[in-house]
Amino acid sequence: MKIEINGIHANLRFSSAHMIPLHESCGGIHGHSYIVDLTVEGERSGEFGFVVDFKQAKKIVREICSKFDHKVLIPCNSDVIEFTHKDDKSVEFKIGEKEYKLPLEDCYLLELKSTSAEDLAEYFAEETFKYLKASNNSVSSVQICVNEGIGQGAYFQTCE
Repeated sequence: MKIEINGIHANLRFSSAHMIPLHESCGGIHGHSYIVDLTVEGERSGEFGFVVDFKQAKKIVREICSKFDHKVLIPCNSDVIEFTHKDDKSVEFKIGEKEYKLPLEDCYLLELKSTSAEDLAEYFAEETFKYLKASNNSVSSVQICVNEGIGQGAYFQTCE
């Protein structure tokens, strides 16, 4: 059985800036108002016969959204970003000839190769699956869609 949570209606959203280094049109810092949709599959279990409690599933997705909201998302494992300085106050990096210096409090550093919708969907799915699986053994898969705009998103599914 599966449950679905529509991010628009459940208020699973965040606004962030990011860049896709070296991409012709997305290479500069730009932003999106992201919406996150969630599907959880598993067996019905527990006192109420739920696959998972909707409230619990929304909580973990909202926590991730909250970390990313109004931040510049920076992929720490990018092959093309050269970090020149990072401390508790600022982060400095280069992409080719472009140099950036941003207050750390305005950034969220991710252990990802990219902050594309595809990589963000994978991150959300894995984190959500890990959290839900720890508290509900009957969950078999989590699928996330990270939408960069209405009708434009990337899906990732993780399972046992």
